Amino acid sequence: MREYQLNIEARFRPEVLERILRVTRHRGFQVNAISMSQVLGGNNVSIEITVNSQRPLNLLCSQLIKLADVFDIEIKQQAAKQSIVM
Repeated sequence: MREYQLNIEARFRPEVLERILRVTRHRGFQVNAISMSQVLGGNNVSIEITVNSQRPLNLLCSQLIKLADVFDIEIKQQAAKQSIVM
């Protein structure tokens, strides 16, 4: 499985986080961590989200950027997640 870390810039609306999580789930990605903070000045938020999936990241990003309140997505990290079973 691959792990991806994204930084999403969006308008601060009550439903924006719910929409992002719904699209993430529908595209087959599992959320590992999420952090949201309001940007100084008021109307925008920065959402850092870590997800993992076997699927390519462009499947998720192409759908997230279509959301009305999302205006920027930055890919912070891509790493292969390996499990060791004994």
